[in-house]
Amino acid sequence: MLYFSRWKTTLIWLAVLAGVVFAFPNLLSQQQTESLPDWVPSKQLTLGLDLQGGSYMLLQVEREDIIKDRLTTTVDDVRRLLREAGIGYTGLSGTGQMVQVRIRDDARVEEAKEILAELSEPVSAGLFGGGTVTEATVEEMQPGQLRILLTDDGITYRVSSAVAQSIEVVRKRIDELGTTEPVIQRQGVDRILVQVPGLDDPERLKNLLNQTAKLAFRMVDPSMPVQEAIQGRPPANSEVLYTTDDPPIPYLIQRTILVSGENLVDAQAGYDQRTNEPIVSFRFDSKGGQRFGQATTQFVGLPFAIVLDDQVISAPVIREPILGGTGQISGNFDVQSANDLAILLRAGALPATLTVIEERTVGPGLGADSVAAGETAGIIGAVLVLAFMFVAYGMLGFIANLALIANVFMIIAILTMLGATLTLPGIAGIVLTVGMAVDSNVLIYERIREEHRAGRSLIQAIDAGFSKAFGTILDANVTTLIAAVILFYLGTGPVRGFAVTLAVGIVTTVFTAFTFTRWMVAEWVRRKRPKKMPRGALDAVIRDFSFRFMRIRKFTFVLSAVLSLAAMVLFATINMNYGIDFKGGSMIEVQARDGNADVGDIRARMSELNLGDVQVQEFGSPREVLIRVQAQGGGENAEQTVITLVRGELEGDYNIRRVEVVGPTVSGELAQAGTIAVIAALLAILIYIWFRFEWQFALGAIIATVHDVVLTIGIFVVSGIEFNLSSIAAVLTIVGYSLNDTVVVYDRVRENLRRYKKLPLTALLDLSINQMLPRTILTSVTTLLALLALFIFGGEVIRSFTFAMIFGVVVGTYSSIFIAAPVLILFKLRADSFRVGMDAETEAEPVPEGADQSRI
Repeated sequence: MLYFSRWKTTLIWLAVLAGVVFAFPNLLSQQQTESLPDWVPSKQLTLGLDLQGGSYMLLQVEREDIIKDRLTTTVDDVRRLLREAGIGYTGLSGTGQMVQVRIRDDARVEEAKEILAELSEPVSAGLFGGGTVTEATVEEMQPGQLRILLTDDGITYRVSSAVAQSIEVVRKRIDELGTTEPVIQRQGVDRILVQVPGLDDPERLKNLLNQTAKLAFRMVDPSMPVQEAIQGRPPANSEVLYTTDDPPIPYLIQRTILVSGENLVDAQAGYDQRTNEPIVSFRFDSKGGQRFGQATTQFVGLPFAIVLDDQVISAPVIREPILGGTGQISGNFDVQSANDLAILLRAGALPATLTVIEERTVGPGLGADSVAAGETAGIIGAVLVLAFMFVAYGMLGFIANLALIANVFMIIAILTMLGATLTLPGIAGIVLTVGMAVDSNVLIYERIREEHRAGRSLIQAIDAGFSKAFGTILDANVTTLIAAVILFYLGTGPVRGFAVTLAVGIVTTVFTAFTFTRWMVAEWVRRKRPKKMPRGALDAVIRDFSFRFMRIRKFTFVLSAVLSLAAMVLFATINMNYGIDFKGGSMIEVQARDGNADVGDIRARMSELNLGDVQVQEFGSPREVLIRVQAQGGGENAEQTVITLVRGELEGDYNIRRVEVVGPTVSGELAQAGTIAVIAALLAILIYIWFRFEWQFALGAIIATVHDVVLTIGIFVVSGIEFNLSSIAAVLTIVGYSLNDTVVVYDRVRENLRRYKKLPLTALLDLSINQMLPRTILTSVTTLLALLALFIFGGEVIRSFTFAMIFGVVVGTYSSIFIAAPVLILFKLRADSFRVGMDAETEAEPVPEGADQSRI
């Protein structure tokens, strides 16, 4: 129906107006939004780290640290419990997750077991899964030999508890840096996700997060020279620790802790009034102050050590008792290191070491360049699409363009209200939506044209066109939405941002096509009373096709089979150029401070660092260089060492614009998640199409889609383009696009099966494809225009992503015509299943294969 009641019209315009109002602040600067009245929406889109700069880090609590601490604590507990009971023992030791002790008196073994049973009592798991957890078990291995085994569940509980404690400590440390809106959240059992936007010095953040900051005041052991302890064996209650100096200075330090950092209540950076050197002053709580005063009174004239994470910061001599609970730490500090130490001490110690297993850092300069590139690509892509639509459809194209503009405003508005983060792949998603959103209008307009040419009046044709196109548009968009949803749940970081943008774009596209566009067409009809369809400049070019596609189906089958087989052979033998997302390693993008970058000099300097395989290449302009370093194979910390070495070597001559580090743990997980995402998307779409159509259609769609994925993989192998997380997003989007195209053709095949019962299947498929060919051409061209703008002007970072998308659009269009449709012949599809519910229209006479089907 083309009639819209007043309340429907009001709701449609309110929705569009809300989109414009909530999206408008994104066109203003931060200062301009602050000057807006309070009642006006002023919230802006949150830019991702790749657009505004900053750091993304995935930290992992080291399980081995937790096991080591629990082992030490358990040994101490066993010693304490047996001594309190007066039970003699020997051979108390701990290895792995097991503590062993032998009871000297066989008569007291059972008593010892009862006493140590305290260690095996269940503890409440609280928020970490609920219920109770048994942290240890006590058993008698041999007569008199007891074993206390730390359980895996107990260790996992302690790891989870350590993550909760670490989150609070990390938040305090980052807040001290004065950054805005950091994201700190648990990820899984043993990981913490940290995102700090707009951070200028990611290395400082990493240093703050890498230190557990366990502070202790311990006495220096004067019983023997430190060199003798190094060469021989130190006393049982002492150990050799080193300073942070270069070269490090050894000290023999007693293990007994006089006062720990847990008793600190404040720490501030300052200057020594005598030497004017940076220091850190500290203040204890009452208990710590009392202990510190007693210790300094007892050991006047002796040196004591201030130990941070098993490193000696300083070892001054106690000249006089230090009362009042305050003191200062002096050492080899500069202003920043003194400030950082004060931050660490104020925030408190981490319960375990946090290892950086994934890092993605973007400098603010690169972020600004990415924003500019994304804006340029978006504007050029939008202008090309809008111009093409106007040329193709005239007045109806103008209406479609208005709906498209409203669509973009609504996408931005919804993303803003959801608090979503806009990333560079997210911009790609918007640009892609601009190209694909036209598909709905093209389907509607082509359907209107068909109905009008079939003899209906224009008003009847418009009404029928909107009604009949709805099912096709719904099926086509649901398939793409399935891919976007799976990408969101299985993706990570920027890929997830792309999925959100794409999903929102699909929803707004369906809304604007069936409400806003329909209202504008209805209003145009009411005001102008047109008798004929508006003509576009392309009417004479893309009308009345009568190609006999099925005649060459055997050739296209053979061609596709050969190309697919070649792609699989190349993949198995040559393999793809995997990025660090999937094979681990480090990637650093640098920009010369003055003039062009010297690739040869950088390559030579990298070879001196002995980092293994290092690739150095120009990236974008002659000033930028991309450095890829192979995975080091020495664990997660080895990858961080690479970044430190490269920074130290190049930072004087180059700006570090982007850093990505993926450790072996994460790279394996990303590869697995990417594979699962593609398979899950195919299965979900298979089920949907099977439900909506018949099994032949479902299998045909999957065969065509797998064909597209295989050929896309092949183009990655042949071209040598890096395959990374964005490439997975591209492959999944190709899956959605290809199925979108295939479902549109299948929908027309199903309709024609109901209408032309006696028409041979080959002729019917040719008829269906020719009927949908104008829509296929227009949609493919508009999508390619948007993607070409993104490829040319979107910047080097997402060029591989857009290249894959461009190839996918071409091969997806090919497969929907030459693979998906002919496959139905192989599966012996019959019209019997579609006669129920057949349209009450005149059934056409059978048309022999090869006849001129344009007359039907």
